[in-house]
Amino acid sequence: MKVLHVIPAVAARYGGPSRAIFQRCRALESYGVRSLVATTDADGPHRLPVELERPIVYEGVPVIFFRRKFTESFKYSPSLARWLKRNVGCFDVVHIDAVFSHSSVAVARVCRQQSVPYLVRPLGSLSHWSLNRKAVRKRFLWRIGVKQMLAGAAAIHYTTQEERRQAESIVGSGCGVIVPLGIDEQILSASAHPEDFRLRYPALGNDPYVLVLCRLHPVKALEMFLDAFLNVTCREEFHHWRLVIAGDGDAAYVSHLKRRVAKLVSNGRVLFTGWLEGNLKAAAIKGADLFALTSYYESFGLSLVEALAYGVAVFISSNVNLANEIESAQAGWIVNLDGESIRSSLI
Repeated sequence: MKVLHVIPAVAARYGGPSRAIFQRCRALESYGVRSLVATTDADGPHRLPVELERPIVYEGVPVIFFRRKFTESFKYSPSLARWLKRNVGCFDVVHIDAVFSHSSVAVARVCRQQSVPYLVRPLGSLSHWSLNRKAVRKRFLWRIGVKQMLAGAAAIHYTTQEERRQAESIVGSGCGVIVPLGIDEQILSASAHPEDFRLRYPALGNDPYVLVLCRLHPVKALEMFLDAFLNVTCREEFHHWRLVIAGDGDAAYVSHLKRRVAKLVSNGRVLFTGWLEGNLKAAAIKGADLFALTSYYESFGLSLVEALAYGVAVFISSNVNLANEIESAQAGWIVNLDGESIRSSLI
């Protein structure tokens, strides 16, 4: 079987979906399924330094990249659309990641024209929180292609029961299936030790730390968590705790977070590491005393699951779609998303 995976972008700055698609392809390959990822070279305001319009091996997976033009949010790529028209018929099935993007609308239209079955993974974009962001733009895209895309899908791929419930309360029930994301077993067996992370960042010393590992974006409610953490650690009994923020995002937003920290504290209680990969990332998770993810909305949370796999307790908002499962397993703390609830639960 040959599967085409279409996603707007795969640069690390786009977070979990960019990692999950490669893990999915490698897992399918182990079952003899051949995969090709079609995407753009988008990397925020920059471009990935990759060869275009020719399959290459990227992150251990066959990928073909196309030039992203114009907008960052829509990731318009006419060369990708032309390639899809010529090549979609060569595949047995197409898996579409994202909804409100040019690549998604374009490939779904071609699939319907050429009678190729396709699945859609919404990436949480059918939640109330997401649909209320840039609502006018999304209503326009809904009318010109997204509604037909979802109606024509062989299945809609949700990763949690809660994601499906929220989406179907908006778009109606249909052909939704729940397939949780998996994690790469090689990550768990990586020869990484917590000491490796502390050696890289000696300012941590031997102090316990809370780890936030995610794409740095307003949806993660980082300001609220930062304020609560710094408030709690002003107390003498918690003064030795540190907060490690591992990730990156829009440069202006990251600068805003750093300025907020500098205004509130000056003794190194918060460490920004940027992106962490491979063994260093594994070491950071293994060494954490608590993993925090207090998002306004989170359709799954791949790093959260990796932390659980390492046996690290988690601290999440009830807006994270895995909250019910984590509460049932007594694997962490679930808090309401407000400053007082976060502060009182951290104490």
